[in-house]
Amino acid sequence: MAKNGKPPREASERKQDTLRRLDQDTDAWVATASPQGAPCMVPLSFVHHRGVLLMCTRSSTPTARNIGAGSAATIAVGPTRDVVLIKAEAELVPSTEMGGEVGDAFAAKLNWDPRDRPAWTFLRFTPHTLLAWREENELAERLLLSDGDWLV
Repeated sequence: MAKNGKPPREASERKQDTLRRLDQDTDAWVATASPQGAPCMVPLSFVHHRGVLLMCTRSSTPTARNIGAGSAATIAVGPTRDVVLIKAEAELVPSTEMGGEVGDAFAAKLNWDPRDRPAWTFLRFTPHTLLAWREENELAERLLLSDGDWLV
């Protein structure tokens, strides 16, 4: 048993809990690095839509500059005792070019629509690795997504 007294979840249950968290949670920690290796970690709001995470920030921020320079990202969602850790490819999408269904989903979930603000840019993250665990007793089976494919 873990410190929280709960037995480890089966991988399929962790996947369902992860998808629920990605659909219902609003905020995540996003870590990137500059071309010189300087780390940057910030909290950003997100929407999970059709397998990608979409966030938004001003184009002038270190996070946007890092992604523009080719930085991948690591994203953490949830509390430390029920974490979802995502390694993702990242790309910038100018706010004025983000249209359609995913832009509408972002605006609806976060009650904010930056698509008419040229100083802002969307950050689109495509996960290639996803790990999820609550306690030490789930560490051995924490890898749920590898090379962009679900393992469960």
